[in-house]
Amino acid sequence: MEEKELAAKIRELLSARSAESSICPSDVARAAAPDNWRPLMEPVREAARHMVADGEVQITQGGEVVDPESVRGPIRIRWARRSTA
Repeated sequence: MEEKELAAKIRELLSARSAESSICPSDVARAAAPDNWRPLMEPVREAARHMVADGEVQITQGGEVVDPESVRGPIRIRWARRSTA
């Protein structure tokens, strides 16, 4: 599965939740390939990292925004918070 398809799946799942909610990379992988989702875990994380670079989403751990390039362990993905100033 291509990164653009995984990014689209991230957007789809985030759009189906409240603006403050987050998703797990496994949610995306399972939605994309229910019977063979585990190999998609790193590609989903990579797609999310690129979306962070574009300012579209944030990657969090323990509710705090983390550096997507150095984070290890379980993460969550949420929409980037936009300033309303």
